[in-house]
Parts: sequence; C-alpha cells; structure tokens
Amino acid sequence: MKLSQTLHDELNLQINRELSSEYAYLAMAAYFESINLDGFTNFFKVQAAEEHFHAMKIFNFLNAIGGRVKLLQINEPKTDFNNALEVFELALHQEEHIEYCIDKLMDLAIKDNNHAVMSFLKWYVDEQVEEIDLFNKLIAKVKIAGNEGSAILMVDAELAKRKASPEILSIRTDDGEGE
Repeated sequence: MKLSQTLHDELNLQINRELSSEYAYLAMAAYFESINLDGFTNFFKVQAAEEHFHAMKIFNFLNAIGGRVKLLQINEPKTDFNNALEVFELALHQEEHIEYCIDKLMDLAIKDNNHAVMSFLKWYVDEQVEEIDLFNKLIAKVKIAGNEGSAILMVDAELAKRKASPEILSIRTDDGEGE
C-alpha cells in the first residue's frame, strides 16, 4: 500500500502518544494506590490497558500496510496531584489532545486520499467521543463528591467494578488477533 511519508510519520507519532497516555494513566493509578483508593486505582489501570491496546492497534496496522514502526521516547508523566478532581481534569485534557491528534490524522488521510487509513481511523474517532464523555461524567461525579469522605468512597466503589473488555485483555503484540 502506498503511504505518504507524512502519514507514516504521524501514525508513528500516534503510537507514541497512545503509549504516553498509558504511562500517564499508570502514574495516576500509582497516585490513587498511594492514598488507598483502590477503585480509582483500578479505573486508571484499566484505562492504561486501553491506551496500550490503542497503541498496539496502530502498531499492528502500520506493520500490516508495509510501514515501519519507530518507537520514540516517552516523557515522564505528572506524578503528584492534589486531589481526584485534578487527576480527572488532567485525564480529560489528555483525551481532548488525543482527539485533536486523531482528527489531524484523519485530515491527513483524507488529503492523501488513503481510504484504508481513513477506515482504520474511524474507530479512533468514535473511541474518542466515548472517552471524552466518560471523563466528563466522572468529573461531574467527583465534583459532586467533593472532599466528602463517604461520597468519594462511593465513587471509589463504582470505579472498582470497571473491567477491561475481552478485546483489550486478549491483545497480542504480534498480530493483534488475540490469543
């Protein structure tokens, strides 16, 4: 498949962005673990797994279309937070940035008239709508809970129930087909 160098490079950058998101979510999970909010910890560990899955989808796709994956340096994420609201607002900002980057990738695929990449990226466009909606709803709940201990524990209990989808749990690094 013919892939412009610019689109090729941007797909590689998106792999890095997704892995950077994974790393940031692991840092958020570590923060919540340090303050004994196991549900919040669980939520961000699952979120990290999702970001890894997103990166590997692009990794596998780029290889499948004859591209070459080039992994880049991942910067150290923020690790110190004041409260749950700060964490969720940072996560929302991160998802909004990813949405912007996916939109730019789609624009580039459209400009290059690359239908395969456009088709592939549609999943990411839809996924970002879900991610941003999720974080907006969680921010609303955390704001309502405020610093009220019992309310935060109720949100914590809700987040403890989150599980990764079977698709994410079955990812393999070789072909993305699952185990």
